[in-house]
Amino acid sequence: KKKNGALPVPDKIWEQCAQTGHQFLPIETAHARAAAMLPLHHRDPFDRMLIAQARLERLTILTVDRDFAKYDVSLA
Repeated sequence: KKKNGALPVPDKIWEQCAQTGHQFLPIETAHARAAAMLPLHHRDPFDRMLIAQARLERLTILTVDRDFAKYDVSLA
């Protein structure tokens, strides 16, 4: 998404995240399986992975994408 300009991310994001104590959630096999089982309300594979991870890890997604609301996932 960064390459096509859909997700503007500063180059220093990795350093900034480390400095503020943020952690990254790796993609596990269970996440991939869950993403594959999701209904096709959303066709973007990156977004489907976020939805699957949020559901399995009980996380909240911050988004303006209305298609996310079609899934049983916590949104803000």
